[in-house]
Amino acid sequence: MKREDQIEKLRNSEKTWDFVVIGGGATGLGCAVDAASRGYQVALLEQDDFAKCTSSRSTKLVHGGVRYLQKGDVMLVLEALHERGRMKDNAPHLVKDQSFVIANYTYWNNFLYFCGLTLYDILSFGFGYGHSKFISKESVMHRLPAIKREGLKGGVVYHDGQFDDSRMAINLAQTCIEQGGVAVNHVKVNGILHNKTGKVCGVRVIDQETGESFELHAKVVINAAGIFVDEVMKLDVSGHKPMVKPSQGVHLVLDMKFLQSTDALMVPKTSDGRVLFAVPWHNRVVVGTTDVLRDHPESEPRALEEEIEFILKTAGLYMVPAPTRKDIIAVFAGQRPLAAPKREGKSAKEISRSHKIIVSDNNLITITGGKWTSYRLMAEDTIDKAIAMKLVENRKCVTKHLKIHGWRPNPDLNSHYYIYGSDEPAVHQLEQEYVMLKDKISPKYDYTMGEVVWAVRHEMARTLDDVLARRVRLLYIDAREALRVAPEVAKIMAAERHLPLSWVDEQFESFKEIAQNYIVD
Repeated sequence: MKREDQIEKLRNSEKTWDFVVIGGGATGLGCAVDAASRGYQVALLEQDDFAKCTSSRSTKLVHGGVRYLQKGDVMLVLEALHERGRMKDNAPHLVKDQSFVIANYTYWNNFLYFCGLTLYDILSFGFGYGHSKFISKESVMHRLPAIKREGLKGGVVYHDGQFDDSRMAINLAQTCIEQGGVAVNHVKVNGILHNKTGKVCGVRVIDQETGESFELHAKVVINAAGIFVDEVMKLDVSGHKPMVKPSQGVHLVLDMKFLQSTDALMVPKTSDGRVLFAVPWHNRVVVGTTDVLRDHPESEPRALEEEIEFILKTAGLYMVPAPTRKDIIAVFAGQRPLAAPKREGKSAKEISRSHKIIVSDNNLITITGGKWTSYRLMAEDTIDKAIAMKLVENRKCVTKHLKIHGWRPNPDLNSHYYIYGSDEPAVHQLEQEYVMLKDKISPKYDYTMGEVVWAVRHEMARTLDDVLARRVRLLYIDAREALRVAPEVAKIMAAERHLPLSWVDEQFESFKEIAQNYIVD
């Protein structure tokens, strides 16, 4: 997957594409894979990097939505549970079973959550990960050694999925290309083309690296720009009024001593009615999330003090010892594109998370909402919408059983290379080319210089942020260490791309600014 090859296919194309997809997050990549696998001519354009924003900042869960079951939204849960099963089948190298423990401090909650999660199991029939069960107080303490023991009455174990979000995005981009599509990052759409009747017929784009502009003509343009969908809709209709309200979610990354388990902790109801997770991920614990409405979408949002304090306070009610600010190894904030409230003052957790497809009078198709778990279904619905509008010929969706690039069953989760799936042998072979490629980028972690070169050569990584945030996940698991090793990683990238040392300095300054958002002082 070389960016130069993808750009060349766009630059020299005089054809009319069946689909141009704007946005390289979960939804856009899903749409591109769906359309390409049906045999359509597809071009996906991402203004920054694949999964740069919301799609790399999730809780790392593939889930049916226990919280939605509490609200009685059974159909939404049923839909997500089925997609959860398909996601594991199609990408077993990235999606694994994750057991969760709900520690209960009243006997009523033992009964209540066991009944609710039994229904969760029934709804997932045929797509399940494991069965829920009640466990004793002693079993809870055994499974979660760091749990607060005072007043503990027992618990419930249930199962969902856990995955690496940005690695899934990279693999979806590779899948799109393997299916005959084009996917390219760092290309911004700065205009929507209309034909003589006013209907959308393509896009005007600029290559962010070279400044080169060109036009792509298309039968269908899909706006899957996440928190930035309103900006794209304004390119279509200048008077468009904002439709999406960004809701910010924050996660804290802690040492494993605060969990000491392969089980995750789930707190079903916090002080303000939210759900809190503490999930093991890459030998760290990811704790979150928050739901705070924000006025404007941001590609690099910073965690608010109130969010950090809320998570620490809530986690401290269950974890012994209670985590403090000095224990935070990294913090990351992401913004979800939620449907705007019908009335002012409506809280983020009440705004709909189900996906929505909106078609403008000019036939721009916008898809928004949803979550990673339902990305495939969202894509299927979006492509089917274009077919129903008779913009393209009817072709059947094939993604329910389409293997994602890297598909490899039963990966060795004890090796950090498991995320590469079937590419792992090729990564090792690359590391054999030069002695230095076996070197670790940090003595504290297993990531190697070979992985950096692999990311540049085969995964379209262009910047330090691309590599350290989304190809290897060092920025997310140890922000200060990512900042410390950044200059050496930049030098390896510059050598691979034949770029001057001035590029190294520029990249480090840019990355330093980004990394500050992940560090809590």
